[in-house]
Parts: sequence; C-alpha cells; structure tokens
Amino acid sequence: MTTSPKAEMGRARARAGQRGFTLVEVLAALAIASVIIMATAALMHNVVFAFDRGTSRVSAGERLVLAADRLAADVASARFIAQDTAAGAVAAFAGQPTKITFIGAGMIDPARRQDGIASAAPEIVSVTVEDADGITQVVRRRAAWLDPRTRLEDVALRDEVVLVAGQFDAAFGFARVGSDGALTWRSSWAGEPNLPRMVKLSLRDRASGIDLLGGAEFVIRADAPRACARAGAGADCLSNSAGARPGSAPANPQAPGRASP
Repeated sequence: MTTSPKAEMGRARARAGQRGFTLVEVLAALAIASVIIMATAALMHNVVFAFDRGTSRVSAGERLVLAADRLAADVASARFIAQDTAAGAVAAFAGQPTKITFIGAGMIDPARRQDGIASAAPEIVSVTVEDADGITQVVRRRAAWLDPRTRLEDVALRDEVVLVAGQFDAAFGFARVGSDGALTWRSSWAGEPNLPRMVKLSLRDRASGIDLLGGAEFVIRADAPRACARAGAGADCLSNSAGARPGSAPANPQAPGRASP
C-alpha cells in the first residue's frame, strides 16, 4: 500500500513531537534546576564560611603560640645589670602593667651594617600593651644599648613588631621570691636592686573572660647571686652569698654596668 507524501510528513512531525518537550515540562525542569542551584550555592557558602572561620581560629592560635614563645625567649634572656641612681644601684629592668623594658642577652648592630665591621651592642627589649581602635596589641620593640649610663626610658626604640592582637585585656605581673621560697606577685617593678624572678602576661578575652595564655609564667634565667657580678669574683661567690638570687634580699653591691654570669 502506497503512502502519500503528505501522510509521511504528518507522521514524521508526530514522531519529532514525541522526542521533544512540552512547554510545561521545560518550565518544570527549569524550576527544579533553580532549586538545586540555590541549594548548592547555600551549601557552598556555609562550607566556605565554616572553613574560613576554622582557618581564622587556627591562625589566631598559632599567633598566640608564637607570641608566647617570643616572650618566653625574651624574658628568659634578661641580663642582670645594675645602674647608678640617686637612690643607689638598681637593676636595669622597668616593669609596669602595660610595659616591660630590660636588657636582653641578644646583640644588635646599631649601624645596621652588613660587613660585620661595626661592633654589636647589647639589645634593649621593650614589650608594650597598646590600644588601636578598640583592638589590644602586644608590641615588641628593640634598640641598641650604647652607653651603660643611659637610662632605659631615654633610649629611642625601633623595629616594631605586633606579636598578637585581638579583643582582650592584657596586663603584666612580676614575681619576687620571699625568704620562704614562695612567690609574691605585684603589678609593677621599678627601682629595684634585683630582677623579678618571673614575669606573667595575662590576655583575658573580653567576651568569655578566659585567659588566652592560660596563666603562662616566664622565668628570668639570670639567677646568679649579685656578689658574682663584682670584679674578680670567683666561683665561691655562689656559696658565700647564701644563695641570694634576683628577686630576694640584696646581696653585695654590684658594679654598675656589669652583668651577672
């Protein structure tokens, strides 16, 4: 049986219509695709936000650890040096609730020369608690100590480094050793003949009240008796001074500008 060309075209169009989509089906597919895209975008946003927040927490934790390590190294290196004042010889150490300044064991090239010709000088270290637009910063600075007669507060500091910053309240504390060996904490240390035995920095979060450093205490290692700083002192000074240490009762006077071993 022969089929007319017109009938063949009609059947071809019918088959083509069966292989396509109706307008309703297209609109439904677009609606479903839109819901899937919006849900995927929201999921990605939440994942990225959580990842960024977690990364920020890790970064802040690392900054705290690095700051604590830097403070521990600096405080431990404090040198026991006496300076003459109107009230007598005092240790070259100034401590306030928001600032500490002392002479560390490190050396610094005051001329910043790279040829090694210029002689290095002892390093003055200062750590300060500062406020910057409501953000608390713990800032480290340093300078060369060129003249033993120069007071610490008269030296211009440089090389500013922000150790840690955030929404917290910070304060230093200083401990002396009593005759019974117990530690007594105080908020300042100035004009003392000895170094403190320990230095503490509290970083208390303003929202939670938690100490971010966990009450970390940094030990000063320059704990030889003051008598050992005298010119010509021998090893017997360790026993003849009754074990006196910085932070306890003063021992024999120390020559100005000389550091204990």
